[in-house]
Amino acid sequence: MVLKFYSVPYAASGCGLVAMVLVEKQIPFELVVVDLAKGDHKTPEHLAKHPFGQVPMIDDDGFILYESRAICRYLAEKYADRGTPLIPTASLPAKALFEQAASIEFANFYPLIVKIALEVVYKPRVHNLPPDEAVLAQAKSDIAAKLDVYEVILSTQKYLGGNEFTLADLFHLAYTPSLIKEGHNIMADRGPNVTRWWNDVSSRPSWVKLQAEGIKSTI
Repeated sequence: MVLKFYSVPYAASGCGLVAMVLVEKQIPFELVVVDLAKGDHKTPEHLAKHPFGQVPMIDDDGFILYESRAICRYLAEKYADRGTPLIPTASLPAKALFEQAASIEFANFYPLIVKIALEVVYKPRVHNLPPDEAVLAQAKSDIAAKLDVYEVILSTQKYLGGNEFTLADLFHLAYTPSLIKEGHNIMADRGPNVTRWWNDVSSRPSWVKLQAEGIKSTI
């Protein structure tokens, strides 16, 4: 049974992360489009599988899994011998450094990028409210400080977890590209190493293809 991927049809937020892993790992899948505007994610059928009523979600031959980072890890490990290696397996230290990098993203970067997204995307479009400029300015200042630390880390290695591209780098694509399109380029003028790293991550062929074509079934 081919893997079913419950998602919006465009590559953004957590759905975009899972879609990129599917492409990077060359995993066949059937896209089940969830129309958020119509409330597909709040139907009894969807809630029976995802009690929080969200996307993304996968059905892997009856195994239901939600939360984008959990899905990405599951797919990367299940299909470790296919496509791009996204979780190091060469040694325990290499795996530990990957987990360290993934924790850095989730604890230091993700909360701030979500805060910015709430102010410049969610509030205006969902609630028709202007952003709180003080909150927005503070979040941008805080994330700039975090990226200054990234600059130091990336001065000695190519990617956040070492010299190979991993999920820790990929996870930064959840909201950042969308914010850049909205005119909030938090990656600009952050130092040569951050610039080099971000250009590498955001220009991967898999991501470029998803941005151009959206998410489509591969069966």
